[in-house]
Amino acid sequence: MIAVEKHGIILSPSHHNFESLAVLNPGIFQDGDTVHLFYRAVESGNYSTIGYAKTEGPVKIIDREERPLIIRDFEYEKHGVEDPRIVKIEGLYYMTYTAYNGVNAMGALAVSKDLRHFEKKGIITPSVNYKQYKHFVQSCEKSKLNPKYHHYYNLFDKIGLIEDEERLLRDKDVVLFPRKINGKFAMLHRIWPGIQIVYFEHWDELTPAFWEDYLMHLDQHIVLDPKHYFEANYIGAGCPPIETDCGWLLIYHGVEETPTGKIYHASAALFHIDKPELEISRLSTPLFSPTKEWEKVGIVDHVVFPTGTALFGKELYIYYGAADKHVAVVSLNIDELLHELKQQP
Repeated sequence: MIAVEKHGIILSPSHHNFESLAVLNPGIFQDGDTVHLFYRAVESGNYSTIGYAKTEGPVKIIDREERPLIIRDFEYEKHGVEDPRIVKIEGLYYMTYTAYNGVNAMGALAVSKDLRHFEKKGIITPSVNYKQYKHFVQSCEKSKLNPKYHHYYNLFDKIGLIEDEERLLRDKDVVLFPRKINGKFAMLHRIWPGIQIVYFEHWDELTPAFWEDYLMHLDQHIVLDPKHYFEANYIGAGCPPIETDCGWLLIYHGVEETPTGKIYHASAALFHIDKPELEISRLSTPLFSPTKEWEKVGIVDHVVFPTGTALFGKELYIYYGAADKHVAVVSLNIDELLHELKQQP
C-alpha cells in the first residue's frame, strides 16, 4: 500500500478577472527548491489563459502574477489555452497545451528560452475531421483497436455531424518526454479512449501526410488503453514522464463511469526506458482519488487531474486540478511507488 499525503489546496480563484472562476491543471517545472506553476486560469464564460506562480519548496507560494502569462492570440485558441505541461529539452522549454476554439480541442505548442516569453508554434496534433478519421482508422485491423476508437465517428454519423468538416478530431493531454529518445522527440497524446506515442526528429515532420499514415496504423502507436474499473471510460497522460532506474514513470488519469456520473482518478504506470511504447506495469487500483470535499465538489465534481510533478529527495509531489476549480498537491515516496509497480503482474 502506497502512503499518499494530501497537502490540500495551494491555489484558488482570485478577485482578478482572468482567474475569477477557476484555477487548475498546472504545468510544473522544478528548478532546485523553486517550483514554477503554469496553471490554467478560467474567467467568466469559461475562457482560459495561463497564469503563473512559483513556490519556495514544494507548496509555499511566494509569487503569483496578477495578469495572465499566456493569453488567447489565435483563432484556433479563441476560447482557451488550457492544461499546459512543460519540459526542458536541450536548453529550450517546451510547453504543450490544449487549444480550444469553442468546438475543437487540439494539442498546441509554445517554446521559451527563459520561462517568461513564449513563442507559439501552432497546432501539433492531427487536423482531420471525423469523416477523414473514420477512413484512416478503418484501415487498422478492428481486432487490434478498442471499439471505443470508433465511437465518436459512429455517434456523429448517427446524429448527422459526420459531414461537418469543421469538427476536428479531439486530441488532448499532449505531453513530451523530458529528453530525446534515440535522437527523437517522444510525445504522448490522447485520441479517445487511450494514450498513444509519436516519435519525430523535427517539428516540421508533423505534416498532414505524416498524420494520415500515423492514423492508418493507429493500433501500432497505442501505449495504454483502458483496462481497470477506475479507467474504464478513458485515460489520458497526466504529468511528463519521470526517468528512473526502473523505467519511465508516468502519472496519468483514468475516468470511471458510475451510475451517478464520471469520477477522475490518478494512477501510475511504468514504461521501458529505451522503448517507452512498451508498458512494463501499471497499478491495478488508483494512486489517489477524490475523497476531500474540494475534490468532490467544484466546477466539475469528483475530479483529481494530475499534470505535473516535483521531486524533493525521495518525496514525489504531484500537482493536480481538484474538481476543476483549485490547484492541489499530494506527495508520496517514489521508491514505494516504484516497488509497488514492480510487484504488478
